Amino acid sequence: MILNNEHTKRADLENYGSGSYLASDVTVLLDIVNKDAVADVPVSQKEAFIQSGQRHYSDMLTLEDAPSAMHEQLYIQALEQGTQRTATDIAHLAYTLNHVFRPHVSDEHPLVLVSLVRAGLPIGVLLQRALIDRDSSYSLPSVHYGISIIRDRGLDPIALQMLLEAYPDSPIVFVDGWTGKGAIYQELARSLEAFSDPNHPNFANIFHQGTDVIPLLTLADPAGVAWLAASEDDWLIPSGLLNSTVSGLISRSLYTEPQSGLHRSVFYDNLIETDHSLAFIDHINAARRGLSQTSQCLPMFKQPRYQTADLIDKLAADYNITNRNRIKPTIAEATRAILRREPERILLASAEHPDTILLRHLCMQRNITISVLGDKILPYQAITLIKQRTKDH
Repeated sequence: MILNNEHTKRADLENYGSGSYLASDVTVLLDIVNKDAVADVPVSQKEAFIQSGQRHYSDMLTLEDAPSAMHEQLYIQALEQGTQRTATDIAHLAYTLNHVFRPHVSDEHPLVLVSLVRAGLPIGVLLQRALIDRDSSYSLPSVHYGISIIRDRGLDPIALQMLLEAYPDSPIVFVDGWTGKGAIYQELARSLEAFSDPNHPNFANIFHQGTDVIPLLTLADPAGVAWLAASEDDWLIPSGLLNSTVSGLISRSLYTEPQSGLHRSVFYDNLIETDHSLAFIDHINAARRGLSQTSQCLPMFKQPRYQTADLIDKLAADYNITNRNRIKPTIAEATRAILRREPERILLASAEHPDTILLRHLCMQRNITISVLGDKILPYQAITLIKQRTKDH
């Protein structure tokens, strides 16, 4: 039975928006601010601020432009190439969630999917569509929310508390698109430490897989830190190639002190004409519904394996990098870093891998050095090293 207080708390959550997604797809617990009220900081200036320690990356934004025609074309190619894999991976993830949570959830106390804004949003929406699909073998009572997590500053505590008050008897699973070095996993783990005492009233909401098990789900987990992932491969996840135009037209989140409210974000209404967010979801969802193979249970891991930690250490030593934030592994992170930051060089496992076409195109366009290192950087296919602007902090 749901208490009146829970009903009220859930109704309050409905006042928040969904970006350019459907209201049934997700509720994004962010304070959406007018982009004209946000300082548009050029990339070079932002890089200097970040590396000098003058300002944190979550205190400023470089407003997004529409992707170029070439960028759009490469996204379309990646979507064609990756549709079946994405659809199959989502089906396996949904099937596994059904297997784990079926005995413990109900319409009154659903599974709560919490996507980490932004890369988690498209994956979370796809999972929510799969779980509410009554025709599938893995349908499960679930709700889906998006909340902000910021490196060095953690999960938005206000948003998390709102969810815990609205769903005090529901398990929570956190959703992200992929892992790079495992930094966001560590940030998530730090943010959830407060709930790790078995006597905490919300312990079971979060530590339902066991004490110290952080319930993080990702589509791809090269870093080897997720509780549940469809694979540990670094591959061209189509949603990893675009920014807001595949993430509900929502900007990267901006930090807000907890006493002042939720973390903030900008809604890019000027990019509506180039928005792929819903089309991406509809396309993958249709492919998932058309799958003929049987879904299977994926392995789950109680503890992170950090299988790439030694590789990151070696790269830091080889390139004299003391600030690990300058190392951006995975195709998705490496691509985003070229678009949003100032790269020094790109490391590739192969000069010709089809999944790095956009990356190589951007390097050529911007005259960025490429080093092909072969299997030395596996399991990563690509790594961007950010240019050092000041003495490393």
